[in-house]
Amino acid sequence: MTKLSLPSHAVHLTTFAELEPYVLAFGAGHLNLLMIFGPPGVGKSRSVRQALGNQVCWIGGQATPFGIYLQAYEHRNQPIVLDDVDGLYADRLGIRLLKALGQTERTKTVSWQTAAPTLGQCSIPRQFTTTSRVVLIGNDWKTLNHDVAALEDRGHLLLFEPSPLEVHRQAARWFWDQEIFDFIAGHLHLMAQHSLRTYSHAWELKQAGLDWRQGVLCRCLTGVALAVAKLRANPDFASEAERVRAFVQSGAGCRASYFRHAQKLRPAVRPSKILLTQTSPPADKASPNNHLDQLRRRFGRLGNG
Repeated sequence: MTKLSLPSHAVHLTTFAELEPYVLAFGAGHLNLLMIFGPPGVGKSRSVRQALGNQVCWIGGQATPFGIYLQAYEHRNQPIVLDDVDGLYADRLGIRLLKALGQTERTKTVSWQTAAPTLGQCSIPRQFTTTSRVVLIGNDWKTLNHDVAALEDRGHLLLFEPSPLEVHRQAARWFWDQEIFDFIAGHLHLMAQHSLRTYSHAWELKQAGLDWRQGVLCRCLTGVALAVAKLRANPDFASEAERVRAFVQSGAGCRASYFRHAQKLRPAVRPSKILLTQTSPPADKASPNNHLDQLRRRFGRLGNG
């Protein structure tokens, strides 16, 4: 697992039980700036969405600093979630805007001083005050300069790195296909970094009649080990002897090589079986309103205004 270069004062969390109180504390109004960073696919955004619902200004994707300014004005005094902010802190205008929104005072002053004709079109001032509290969510973060360090000092900085087993247990709360779930459970020990998206991706492949087992295995194995794992997961083979024969005939290696890799693929301790309570996919829920999309449709690309 790649370690993120967060500052030493970041709080390191490894379980959802540890993360949840911080998100709930933000939702209750106790935290002004909450910054959550960690590997992709471990449920950072999902955890925030479940706790806060849609009663926030949710800004995701490739949001520009100017687009964020427009939304911060439109939704002033409301909580703001900036999802997938990787790289925004490296933008001079972006970090200035984040510092303003992350001020520790309850009422903050936010301004946009560069030329921006769009402000006039939208009847938005170059400066406004707001009481919005902010959540930043991302996969990467670097203390590039003093401005970034100043932003870090304004908020509660969390590094969320759950283990593959912890991610698997979290998936049990909402996933619905026991066959896929159990197959992934048997390969957790091979995953240096697990993702909740693995479950839904496998389900998509299964629904399409494609090899979903291969889809799971390709996320954690390569080379000869992958070839052996695919053979062992293939239900078309009736015996280990047939698998060995197919392995040798494919040119992947000899019989001894097959058994050597097969032994490495076996978990030292298999996780306890978890019975899923869901039996079907959840009903579609409306995604958090991303109001930047509405502005883009109205005014086109939102660069610097």
